[in-house]
Amino acid sequence: MPVQPHPPEVLAAWMRPFMAGLTGPTWQHALILVAGAILAPGRRTIAAMLQVMGLGQASTFTNYHRVLNRNRWSSRAAAKRLLLLLLDAFAPEGPVVIGLDETLERRWGAKIRARGCEGIAA
Repeated sequence: MPVQPHPPEVLAAWMRPFMAGLTGPTWQHALILVAGAILAPGRRTIAAMLQVMGLGQASTFTNYHRVLNRNRWSSRAAAKRLLLLLLDAFAPEGPVVIGLDETLERRWGAKIRARGCEGIAA
């Protein structure tokens, strides 16, 4: 059975703002996956992340898959935290203007009534 790798403390410190949304075991698995995503060449699949972290043959590989598909955590809460960190780093004092255009809309056709953000007031 492979020994559980310990991600560098600097990675744990960097990811700590996101810790509040995860349970203890999920946090440990998420750190391993983040470290694996940074180190894995090519596609960042769960299998590739585990392989590069030395857990390619781990009998508990399903626990890592569950981080993304079953464990309780909120992607919206993580996205909000990331946005707040980015705003604090890049625009701590000024207003933030977010520009959108119709090229972001993937839906096309005569039956599409509301496209993009038409009709939304600032």
